[in-house]
Amino acid sequence: MTEEDKRYSKQILGKTVITKSGKKFGEVGNITFETRTGELIQIILRNPTNYTEGLELEKDTEGNLMIPFSAVMAIGDFVVVSESDII
Repeated sequence: MTEEDKRYSKQILGKTVITKSGKKFGEVGNITFETRTGELIQIILRNPTNYTEGLELEKDTEGNLMIPFSAVMAIGDFVVVSESDII
């Protein structure tokens, strides 16, 4: 992983997570990754919305909602996820 990749990963933190239809999920609180390969595994949500609380998303040991990184479609001003890949 290059220095540029490391900076980019840090830039994702705090971004708003939305679906492609515009439903807000919350914010990126943290990212889990495979330490051996550097592969991004999950986004840990911070400040989840009421909509997200109603979904049966996986939770970590602290009760934080998690979104599989494979559901991420785009990253720009927002992190756009595919709702159909999550639920």
